[in-house]
Amino acid sequence: GKLEKIRLYLIKKLQPCLEDRRRYHQEFASSTSFHGVQNIVRRRSRTRRGLWLLVVTGCLSIVIWQICSRFTYYFSWPTTTTVVVQYVENVKFPAVTFCNLNRFQAHAVSNLQIIFLLWNLVSGVVQKFSMEDKFSQEINDFLLGNQNFSIKEFTRKNGFYLNHSTLLECEFFGKTCHPEDFEHVFTEYGNCFTFNYNGLPARSVSLSGRGLRLLFDVQQEQFTDDPALGYTDAGITFVIHSPKEVPRFDGLGLLTPVGMHAQVAIRQLKSIIQEYPWGECKPDIKLQYQNTYSTNGCLQECKARYIQDWCGCLPFILPGNGTECDLLKFYNCVYPAVSDIEIKGLCTVGTHNSTCPAPCEEMEYPTTVTYSSFGGENAIKFISAKLKKSPEYIRQNLVLIDIKYHDLSYKITQQQKALSVSELLADVGGQLGLFCGASMITLIELLEYIFTNFCWMCIFLLLKAPEMPQWNNPFQNQPTHKEKNTGIQK
Repeated sequence: GKLEKIRLYLIKKLQPCLEDRRRYHQEFASSTSFHGVQNIVRRRSRTRRGLWLLVVTGCLSIVIWQICSRFTYYFSWPTTTTVVVQYVENVKFPAVTFCNLNRFQAHAVSNLQIIFLLWNLVSGVVQKFSMEDKFSQEINDFLLGNQNFSIKEFTRKNGFYLNHSTLLECEFFGKTCHPEDFEHVFTEYGNCFTFNYNGLPARSVSLSGRGLRLLFDVQQEQFTDDPALGYTDAGITFVIHSPKEVPRFDGLGLLTPVGMHAQVAIRQLKSIIQEYPWGECKPDIKLQYQNTYSTNGCLQECKARYIQDWCGCLPFILPGNGTECDLLKFYNCVYPAVSDIEIKGLCTVGTHNSTCPAPCEEMEYPTTVTYSSFGGENAIKFISAKLKKSPEYIRQNLVLIDIKYHDLSYKITQQQKALSVSELLADVGGQLGLFCGASMITLIELLEYIFTNFCWMCIFLLLKAPEMPQWNNPFQNQPTHKEKNTGIQK
């Protein structure tokens, strides 16, 4: 009964007659803002109607093709790169980390040549070193006999140090600086020292051509490395980096040999990378022990997590608060774990799906380095008398480094979306307006027309559906089995 009432209501109220439907289609075709449709309907000549139908169909085909191509281009996630050079009145000075290429004091390693191998074992956590098999037994015997030996404390006490005897001059923007202005850090070069580290107030430069001037005495007689293991250089290595990031040396450090004056001109380059899928960065990724994300810091924390899980300890040159690994664990567990991490690719960098994707913002300092001999004959004599050192000693031990900005400007390399959502809508609207004269109102009209016809079709199908059978006992009007038998007997 309810179904019948619904059918009657639809017949009386919603189902229009054939004439009303034709009148609705005629009114829509003659009043729509979709250009060209009115000419098809209003023209009395069939030839003109056919021509206008071809024109409208052709324009509609072009619009569909253009819109599909714009959507295909948008979902290819295209990008453009812009480079902007901005000149400013002052610019922040970067952090600079210095290390002596000769890492240990000679008196401490004169009877402990194995220290160089042990330090390679430790620094291999950051940069992979190959350990020769011929030294494995020697290292193992040393570790078993010196289980309480700490390479960290040995390096801190007997590695390169920074005081007024090794840092002869320090000047930053015309003001004297001191060894206390440097922060001690461990790197693959042992004891290193960072100027303008993250804890200091922000330093800035307001004039180009002036910056940080340092005069080092590397004291080759006091500090040495084993040439048999490939350590044949003497001088200072340094890396320029953001004050908020850890220094990264592995092949990226700048070298200044003894007896040389290095003039380093730096520029500031800021790179902005779009997030995935346009770029390769992930803006939501954070580091646990650093405020600023960097691929190097992320890689160190990734290694630290795996080593902590595998070995139950943490190398002191990696970030974290775990228990420090002794040398025996370094040799038996940490070093194989680092090899396993590299072989299996557990800590990867670069793409968005890697462990450490590219940072969304990165500060770099491209450098131009020029060298000259440190001091002429008169200068050597003057410095020799001032320091009470021989000219030969000065040529073999002193290193002068000048680090300054080339100019007061910074360059921004920004990766941008080649096509934004608003530009995509503008392209689609432009194609619709150019070929069909359509707008958003036109699209709403078409949607209303399609929805109305869809409702009419549903009502028509509902009304023309076969009537439902009576909801009573299907065997009510049929003789029962007994009756049939009775009839047969009769």
